[in-house]
Amino acid sequence: MKTRELLAVIGLSMLTLHAGAAIAQKYPAKSVRIVVGFQPGGATDIAARAIALKLNDALGGSFIVDNRSGAAGNIAAEIVAKANPDGYTMLMANSTIAIPSLFVKLAYDVRKDFAPLSLIAIGPSVLVVHPSLAVHDVKGLIALAKAKPKQLSFGSGGLGNVTHLAMELFAAMAGIDMVHVPYKGGAPSVIGLVSGEVHLLFSSIPAALPQINAGRMKAIGVSISQRSSALPDVPTIHEAGLSGYYAASWYGLLLPTGVPQSTIATLSREIVTIMRAPDIKERMLSQGFEPVGNDPEGFARFIREELPRWEKVVKAAGITAQ
Repeated sequence: MKTRELLAVIGLSMLTLHAGAAIAQKYPAKSVRIVVGFQPGGATDIAARAIALKLNDALGGSFIVDNRSGAAGNIAAEIVAKANPDGYTMLMANSTIAIPSLFVKLAYDVRKDFAPLSLIAIGPSVLVVHPSLAVHDVKGLIALAKAKPKQLSFGSGGLGNVTHLAMELFAAMAGIDMVHVPYKGGAPSVIGLVSGEVHLLFSSIPAALPQINAGRMKAIGVSISQRSSALPDVPTIHEAGLSGYYAASWYGLLLPTGVPQSTIATLSREIVTIMRAPDIKERMLSQGFEPVGNDPEGFARFIREELPRWEKVVKAAGITAQ
């Protein structure tokens, strides 16, 4: 082979190698699964589908929501924890994943097996009381509960549900003792309050808002550190008199440990941009979410703070692991 021809072949080979490397580095090069541990239509699923749609637009890939419900989200969490850490499987988790002490044995360790990507949104709860209860604010409720120990009852979406733990935290911080009445879900607990079966409860804002507007329950406090845009006149529990109180449902994306940093950086950059877009903010707010969209370091710090907070509540309440 002549020298000129040899150089041409070498040059073509080099171009092919560079093109192949560029293709290998492009992300995503195939479909990405966002695994959700709950049924379609729920809050976690809604958050996942909103993000998947936007990631498809931003990265030109195929982000697909894969619902694997069961075991309080632990089936989906195990799938992702044991997945190939190539960036093509991620988990849309909710706050339950930060309460491992609720479960006797888990097939994953939330502290070791996941790489936090972004806290997508926070779902504040609202503290509501039956209209017949002669209280109008948090201080009044605490005073009444102290005057009548074990005479007030509170509903929840079930034993160990975030609405249950939020009230256990409230009671512990306020130094009050009330009777817990668990229901099979948030909606039945709201019906229980409206019908007068219980005196008070924490509820998601979308579930409670129609009842509040109809005067069938009174809103006296929001569970997170800022007021809800859906209930701007209702103070946070912290500002209403129980200093330092904070409890929320939240929704965030996790990757299996070991995903390349370049992939994490790509996803993080796009998610932060997505969560700042006016249309996604409006969509989240309309569903009762407070949109966030932080970086991996911020989300990792958030989870580290959540773990001991809820572990302490579970232990203090004497809740037996299932």
